[in-house]
Amino acid sequence: QLKLVESGGGVVQPGGSLRLSCAASGDTLDNYAIGWFRRAPGQTRDVVATIGSGGRASYIDSVKGRFTISTDNANNTLYLQMNSLTPEDTAVYYCSAYIPGRYYWGQGTQVTVSS
Repeated sequence: QLKLVESGGGVVQPGGSLRLSCAASGDTLDNYAIGWFRRAPGQTRDVVATIGSGGRASYIDSVKGRFTISTDNANNTLYLQMNSLTPEDTAVYYCSAYIPGRYYWGQGTQVTVSS
C-alpha cells in the first residue's frame, strides 16, 4: 500500500522560499495522479498543484509563477518549490496520490509565513 511522508515545512518570512518533499513508499508514484493540497486555518483542504496523466502540471491561480510541482522518479519523491511566499500561503500542506476510487494522503507539514 502506498505511503506518503511530507517534509520541508517551517517558518519563513514573506518573500522567502521553501521546498516541500513527499517521499513515497509501497508503490510507484508513476501509477497515480499526484498533487499538493493545503488547509489554511479555518478553511477546507484545497488543491494547490497537481500532475496528471502525461505529466502535465496544473496550478491554482494564486500560486502560478511562484510554485513549481515536480517529481524525482528515481527517488519516488514529489516536490513543491515555493517562492515569493506570502502570509496567505500559511497552511498545512499535504501531498496526495489518486487512483480511481481512492485518495492517499500524507500526514501534512506546516508552512508558516510571518515576519
